[in-house]
Amino acid sequence: MKAKLEIVALILGFIGLFGTITITALPTWKVSAFIGANLIVMEELWEGLWMNCYRQININMQCKVYDSLLILPVELQVARAMMCVSIALVFFALIVTGCGIQRSYCCGDKQMCKNITLALGGCLYLLSFLTTLIPVCWVGHSIIQRFNDPTSLDAQKRELGQAIFIGWGTCGVLLATGIILLFRYSKRTSKEEDHYNDAYLMEEKSVVKEDSVDLAKTGSSFHKFHEYV
Repeated sequence: MKAKLEIVALILGFIGLFGTITITALPTWKVSAFIGANLIVMEELWEGLWMNCYRQININMQCKVYDSLLILPVELQVARAMMCVSIALVFFALIVTGCGIQRSYCCGDKQMCKNITLALGGCLYLLSFLTTLIPVCWVGHSIIQRFNDPTSLDAQKRELGQAIFIGWGTCGVLLATGIILLFRYSKRTSKEEDHYNDAYLMEEKSVVKEDSVDLAKTGSSFHKFHEYV
């Protein structure tokens, strides 16, 4: 059961990596809001981190990469950078976790090295959770804020796209993976401490037993010497 929990963490890690790559590549962070005058306009606009897509009635979707990073809103600029960091963190977390699981041969028989490696993997997952949650929530907040702003035109208002919802789900997966790995680290550490304590007690008992045997031998020798005298 304990080894299976680590395998589950690895599987969740792969899902988290796929999720971070997906939401980074998807152009559906912001989508058209069909409200007011937009109800009768048969067009759709998507905005992502790398491109925007536009479609009218009877015309296929056309996507175009942004000409410059500076034309993006601040939240999308920050989201682009932080999502790239998230992908790198999850990738390294997967490698580190693979080296730290119980069935790995990376650290040999050094259990302490495996424990530290597993804890490092869990911390990387939690860090990637933060670097994913911040941009997703920031963009979502800006969409909702502008949507509820009465001074904004209906054509400028957007709704939450698929990438936002996938991002929240991915954050949950990354958080769960980090918690599982740190939980396994705590269990391993406590088990290792119990093992050391048992070994120490056994050694103490053997020392006390040897001392008592030596004392008994010394007493016997002294008694024989006294009789001889």
